[in-house]
Amino acid sequence: MSSYTALLRRLGRRRWFATLGRLLTPLDRRLYRLTGGRWSVIGRHELPSLLLTTTGRKSGLPRTQPLLYATDGDDYVVVGSNWGQAHHPAWSANLLAQPAARVTLGDREIDVRATLLTGAERDRMWQGLQRIWPGYDAYAARAEHREIRLFRLSPRPWDGTNA
Repeated sequence: MSSYTALLRRLGRRRWFATLGRLLTPLDRRLYRLTGGRWSVIGRHELPSLLLTTTGRKSGLPRTQPLLYATDGDDYVVVGSNWGQAHHPAWSANLLAQPAARVTLGDREIDVRATLLTGAERDRMWQGLQRIWPGYDAYAARAEHREIRLFRLSPRPWDGTNA
């Protein structure tokens, strides 16, 4: 791991970093698309990142969020930390309402089905995700009245509708 990525992982625990991250998310999403995932607003780093596109549970419109992820076999696992805010991120509620989604990795798009992780499986994946982004511990402490949601995103073949 580069010293730059190590620095980012240390800074990720700081409240100001989370605030800045929330503010820069729209720009990060755009930069990811423009560079095929090679750059983000925090520069070129070694953190595994993807774009997750869900269907808005109220609007029915596509909603895209840049996220860090871990792999588990062929699946991707993402964290609904919402930077440690008191409420769950909207994209996680969208997945609960409609588990069909799309992942963008670089210039590849993959249709996925989301499953909320619970129990021992959630605990196992939480440990791995904390190794990728140690700031999740601080986010969980700040979001003290909710359990942070973890989702498994399993690739699925295109069925013509992908509903």
